[in-house]
Amino acid sequence: MRADLATLIQIPAFERIYNTYGMHPDWSRAPGFATLIHIILEQQVSLASAQAAYDKLAAKLGTVTPDAFLSLDDAELKAAGFSRQKTRYGRILAQAVLDGTLDIPALATADDETVIQELTKLTGIGLWTANVYLLMVLDRPDILPAGDIALQAAAKDVFGLDKRPSGAELTEMAEDWRPYRTLACKLLWHWYLSEKAK
Repeated sequence: MRADLATLIQIPAFERIYNTYGMHPDWSRAPGFATLIHIILEQQVSLASAQAAYDKLAAKLGTVTPDAFLSLDDAELKAAGFSRQKTRYGRILAQAVLDGTLDIPALATADDETVIQELTKLTGIGLWTANVYLLMVLDRPDILPAGDIALQAAAKDVFGLDKRPSGAELTEMAEDWRPYRTLACKLLWHWYLSEKAK
C-alpha cells in the first residue's frame, strides 16, 4: 500500500472512505491553457455544467488555445456556456499566456507558493483555482483548497460534524493530514461524488 494512503487510513474517517468506496479515480489533468480554462469554468458551478461548457468550447475550436479562444466573440462564448464574467476571465488568461505575463510551462518546476502567486495575479484566478491546478495538474502532495464546498460537505459527513466546516476550520482540521493533504482531498471528493451518485 502507498505510504500516503497507509498513513491517512489510520484516521478513522479516511479508513471509512477507503473501505466503503476504495481508491479515488484518476483525476489527473494535462498542464496548459485548456485545463486552466476548464478549471475557470468549474468555479461555483457543478462539474457536469462545467464539463458541458468545456465540451462545447472544444467542439467549436477543435484545440483550445489562447489564439483560438480570443477569436470567439461574446455571443459565441455565451453559446458555449460562458458567463460574461468567465468570458472576461478567459480572455485575460489567454492574453497573459500570449504576451508572456504567465509562463505556464514554468509552473511545473516552480514551488507551490510561486505557482499560486503567478496564477492569482490574473483577474479571475483565485486561490481555489490555483490550488486545483497544483493538486490535479502538477500533482503536488500537500495541497488543500479549503474553500471547496464539496470538501467541506464531505468532511462534515465523514467526521460527523454538526455543520459544514468553514475554510478556516477545514484548514485547522487538515493539519493532521499533512504532508498528504492532496490525497485526503481526493478521498473526500471521492466520498462526496460517490454519495451523491447513490
